[in-house]
Amino acid sequence: MECAAKGLAAEPCAGDVADRRCGSCGAVAYCSRAHQIIHWRVHKDECDRFAEQMRRIDLLSQFPFTFLEPPALNCEFPSTRCFFLQKIKLHQKGLWKSECICGSDVASVNDFSIAAEWNLQNSLCPCTEPESYVPAVLASWKDYYQWRSLPLHSPVAILLHWPLTLYHCLQLARLQTSRYNGQDTLCIHYLGPEKELLQLAAFGELRALFPGVRIHIEVVGPEVPKSRDGEVMNISRYAHCSDESCCCKSSIDSEGFSCTAVTVKMWKGLYHERCNDIMKDSNPHIIVAPNAGVAAYPSWMPTIEIIRWMGIPAIFTDFCEEAAHLASGCISSITGQPLKIPVQVNPFRQPVAADNSALYLPCYSNCFVFGM
Repeated sequence: MECAAKGLAAEPCAGDVADRRCGSCGAVAYCSRAHQIIHWRVHKDECDRFAEQMRRIDLLSQFPFTFLEPPALNCEFPSTRCFFLQKIKLHQKGLWKSECICGSDVASVNDFSIAAEWNLQNSLCPCTEPESYVPAVLASWKDYYQWRSLPLHSPVAILLHWPLTLYHCLQLARLQTSRYNGQDTLCIHYLGPEKELLQLAAFGELRALFPGVRIHIEVVGPEVPKSRDGEVMNISRYAHCSDESCCCKSSIDSEGFSCTAVTVKMWKGLYHERCNDIMKDSNPHIIVAPNAGVAAYPSWMPTIEIIRWMGIPAIFTDFCEEAAHLASGCISSITGQPLKIPVQVNPFRQPVAADNSALYLPCYSNCFVFGM
């Protein structure tokens, strides 16, 4: 951890390691007592809040899976995520290539192929239609794994947190999942994508989650490569397993009982800059911004103003409770109203920790959900 007083104190930090924690909250650290005293004028207003958040950290680590224990860092790999993926034999394979820092940058990838593979046996991944319709409500990863007949040692939740978070957002917005506009069509505006652009095949699971519904997703963000601006992709199949004899390898698109199509259209740029063009052919039922970082990026402010004017349900997620708290304050300052959906834990957050940094531990994707 860095010294929390770095940049505030005239004296430089005493060493590279800040190992003196605040005794009240334990969320921030300092290089020396002198720097801790200097920072108190800033920290005193947030210390109690940080302490409450730190007391809830254990809750965020409660998952039913058996693959959760992050391994110790191995010198052969640049990050714990790389080492973990290597341990389960998925490092730099198929859909998993973008899950660690060894993967290619989104901007450098020319092929956003949806014909990707799980690189797992069919018993460990959802590569075909489910055996039954989705239950009325899936409230947890345990519910989802039971419905999809997956063992709890299957790591697919690491990637499926994207479509499952979308599913959860629709449940929070209380949109009817049987019919949309009387045409069985659901339109989602998905803001600020990054590495999920390289994992689009995982969004094929929406076919099982919303049977009989045509799903159209407008993916909008500055990370969309310029060469892909305006590109439309159709996800008509589930990502494949590694079993050569599995029916998911059939050359005929799987139809099953879902008859669901997922279409993705990509737009490069910020939402408030591209909104007029997008809205010509696409009126959203919901707007979702995963891992938004609203408080960290001022460019969200004009986007939030446009969403307020549109009156469309909008749900944001962030990677820790403090980020969500700061974001809710930013949103309310623009709308003049409290959030319609208060900050809450996302039951479908990513179940593998990525960092080790006090207040921001565990550092999962889509950890907290809130909306306007």
